[in-house]
Amino acid sequence: MKQEMPQGLFYKEEVPLPSRLHPEVAQKKDELVARAQEQGIDIIITEGHRTKERQNNLYEQGRSKEGSIVTHAKGGESYHNYGLAIDFALKTDDGEVVWDTGRDDNGNGRSDWMEIVDVAKELGFDWGGDWENFKDYPHLQMDFGLSIRELKFGKRPNVDDYADE
Repeated sequence: MKQEMPQGLFYKEEVPLPSRLHPEVAQKKDELVARAQEQGIDIIITEGHRTKERQNNLYEQGRSKEGSIVTHAKGGESYHNYGLAIDFALKTDDGEVVWDTGRDDNGNGRSDWMEIVDVAKELGFDWGGDWENFKDYPHLQMDFGLSIRELKFGKRPNVDDYADE
């Protein structure tokens, strides 16, 4: 059943969440890793698509579970849940994963982190470090012009491209 949303948009009730990254996000993720390596920066993608359950577990961190708060989004409220976001970290020569935004392992006088952010933006990602309220420095997303509200109502970018197989 289709219902009309504000501004003439339509949505379907009970549209399942995708179970993987949107193909364009997956392609740009691979390009990001390759371009980082070309600049002498080793990165690792620490998160991609997330289930609602995983998102809810992360949301509980720093609230009802030990640890620091890492998200303000419950299950269904994150672009990760729709396969439209990834998180990254830097990887040192000895294989350690770090979230050091000031690190300059390639020795060019610029933060490796910000070099990756610049490449990500060139590839079409939005960066969580640009957010005004909650800064999410590892977060990169492609929202395809869709709000979380629209996604929750079943609107999807190219849904046939990444629906469950």
